[in-house]
Amino acid sequence: MVDDFITTLTIEFQKNANRKIASEQKAYMRGQFDYYGIKTPQRRKIQKPFLVKQFLPEKKEAIQIVKLLWSKPQRDYHYVAQELMLKYSRQMTEDDITVFEFMVTHKSWWDTVDFIATKLMGTYFKKYPEKRKNYVEKWLKSGNTWLQRSALLFQLKYKEELDTQILSIAIEGLLESKEFFINKAIGWVLRDYSRVNPDWVWDYVNDTSLNNLSKREALRLIN
Repeated sequence: MVDDFITTLTIEFQKNANRKIASEQKAYMRGQFDYYGIKTPQRRKIQKPFLVKQFLPEKKEAIQIVKLLWSKPQRDYHYVAQELMLKYSRQMTEDDITVFEFMVTHKSWWDTVDFIATKLMGTYFKKYPEKRKNYVEKWLKSGNTWLQRSALLFQLKYKEELDTQILSIAIEGLLESKEFFINKAIGWVLRDYSRVNPDWVWDYVNDTSLNNLSKREALRLIN
């Protein structure tokens, strides 16, 4: 099942490859990844039969597939892998966080990290809220920009359920960061939370020494 999944997917990608689009996609990602040159709507059409519920592999096999896809140079495989993993959200177990950490720390860039943080980790920590603080603190200490960004963004879609204490721990652990992707994420999650709790965001921003980028992004909807 594992080999068949990857072999068949590869055949479909190769049949639909476009060198010109691939070159443009690679340039957009600063040359970090290869591409087949398949735009998102077409890729989703190609991958659809692979993600049909009744034909999904057992979860153990799916995790093998995810890791094998992640090892490939073309970014198209990584997109399929993360969407495959999402199909098992209802079967999520405590150990799955190690798979998500693997995905965040390998072939890392914002396009996959943001999906994993908000959709996979976000779902995980709703199911296991008691694990949030330990993992946030672990990721803050890791020195890995993408784990740190995940510590900020996993609550992005929580709305009224967002835990302001956990968010404060994440933000305040990164106040000294000069990393664009960190400061942008701080502003992003605060801005999104301002949709449901603008007073808290306004007070927090004014009481915290945020980077100018973070502050500007956080108050964009309020201002």
